[in-house]
Amino acid sequence: MGKIWRVSGPLVIADEMKGSQVYEIVEIGEEGLVGEIIGLEGNKAIIQAHEDTLGLKVGEVVRGTGRILSAELGPGLVGSIYDGLQKSLLTLVENTGSFIRRGAKASALPREKKWQFTPRVKVGDAVSQGDIIGTVPETGLVEHKIMVPIGIRGMIKEIRQGDYTVEEPIAWVELDGEVKELTLMQKWPVRKPRPYKQRLDPSGLLTTGMRILDYMFPLALGGKASIPGGFGTGKTVALQQLIRWAQTHLNIYVGCGERGNEMADVLYSFRKLKDPNTGRLLQEKEIFIANTSNMPVVAREASIFVGITMAEYFRDMGYDVLLVADSTSRWAEAMREMGGRLEEMPGEEGFPSYMGSRLSTFYERAGMVECLGSPERRGSVTVAGAVSPPGADFSEPVTQNTLRIVDALYALDVSLANKRHFPAISWLTSYSLYVDAVKDWWGKVDPEWEDTRATALKILQQEAELEEIVRLVGPEALPQGDKLLLLISRMIREDFLQQSAYHEVDTYCVPAKAGLMLKTIIKFYELAQEMLNSGAGIEEIRSSPIVYRISRMKDIPNEVFEQSVKELWSEMEESLVVSKRVP
Repeated sequence: MGKIWRVSGPLVIADEMKGSQVYEIVEIGEEGLVGEIIGLEGNKAIIQAHEDTLGLKVGEVVRGTGRILSAELGPGLVGSIYDGLQKSLLTLVENTGSFIRRGAKASALPREKKWQFTPRVKVGDAVSQGDIIGTVPETGLVEHKIMVPIGIRGMIKEIRQGDYTVEEPIAWVELDGEVKELTLMQKWPVRKPRPYKQRLDPSGLLTTGMRILDYMFPLALGGKASIPGGFGTGKTVALQQLIRWAQTHLNIYVGCGERGNEMADVLYSFRKLKDPNTGRLLQEKEIFIANTSNMPVVAREASIFVGITMAEYFRDMGYDVLLVADSTSRWAEAMREMGGRLEEMPGEEGFPSYMGSRLSTFYERAGMVECLGSPERRGSVTVAGAVSPPGADFSEPVTQNTLRIVDALYALDVSLANKRHFPAISWLTSYSLYVDAVKDWWGKVDPEWEDTRATALKILQQEAELEEIVRLVGPEALPQGDKLLLLISRMIREDFLQQSAYHEVDTYCVPAKAGLMLKTIIKFYELAQEMLNSGAGIEEIRSSPIVYRISRMKDIPNEVFEQSVKELWSEMEESLVVSKRVP
């Protein structure tokens, strides 16, 4: 037991702490504020407080707990709302009211609730770490698989069936005369990656329902992506769209320093949203970590690692998990503040020199793996993090360090946002290195995906090259072919890439629909070129009712889209072919 020697904001230095360990959790002061030891100097411990330190006094007691910051993993995670330290906010509100006092304690998993456990193994079976010994129906969308904790193996001596709390034993494993009891809950240090058999290359498309992502810049299951953008460009809405519609087994939203009103909007909207495939509430496959901007800055780091630890836990069950973090810039700002209070040598723009390695310890925990244990299974964690560069300057340190780690960039453009083009993802700056990884997946849905995508990107690139000429001489001075290209590029931008997050139908677009939409525009381009070659004018093409019909494709529901497009293609071929034959 030590005593406070110095307090500087979230930094607390305690004396008489001999015997403590780095990253040990401590309780500070009379209220037992949660802190974490980040350094030791002789008998002094350098502590970062995860709660507000207002009112702490020199000489107050600091008690070590002997445990590392760990996440509670078990039934009850899905659908929950946590703070950065995995304290259940719902429980805190129930116990202390809407205004949560500091030092308040709340378990991550409900202790009184009983879960129906169904065993998958029997007495006498040999089990090892990662083996699935039973299941719990947690929600209508997620079946919780109870696994043997890491480091335990042996023979099943006894196993139960029925309703149990997360702390009651449900099985006993014996090895060399030593018996260990297993419960529905296990704990894992948040900064330590969970082990696996083998890391695999990312493969298969993470279906997001966003056309510019799914079709143009795909994100593979097990991939890493960054969404940088200036203020007002739509980072939060883009991440919310990902967490709403990504067709994974489980989604985790980490509001790392997020505005309180935006976090509240997310939590409120998910009460009503339904999964497009099953029709069940999306809450049944979501976990929320709400570490808002008015909470202590140091807890932002903990929130990120608590989220990725929960993601790895569900990955080990064989699930595909998506984690989004909004935003890692605010985490980096917390690192800069702590670095300044610790009087560390600053790096670029005042950020600590170790910022890049800290970011990589988070992003590199993404991936597709072959899980430990039996039965054999694969799972994946896909990570997408928002970055908030000041003044939309992508050359600043957080963005540059992130780009060294991720394989997909979705760059948000201020000029697109000012034009009310959303999502404001720049098709000229963004890229994805997962095109080859999703090729086989797209081949089953749309065999012409590669060619259609390449054609669209080429048209958009040609438009960008023509922009300088248009600014100098105006669009009317261009040849007929270039005028047509500008028309088609505008149709691709406005009728395909632009997508409303708040439209009842357009908010989610299935990949097959996206492919048909873009093919329709390309088909119109081919027929229009034939018209031009036959002597028709560009005004005739622009005024065609087909142009308006194409612009309304995004409003057609998914269920009837294929039939509607077939009718549109027939009408398009008939009207445009007839037009080009008229002398």
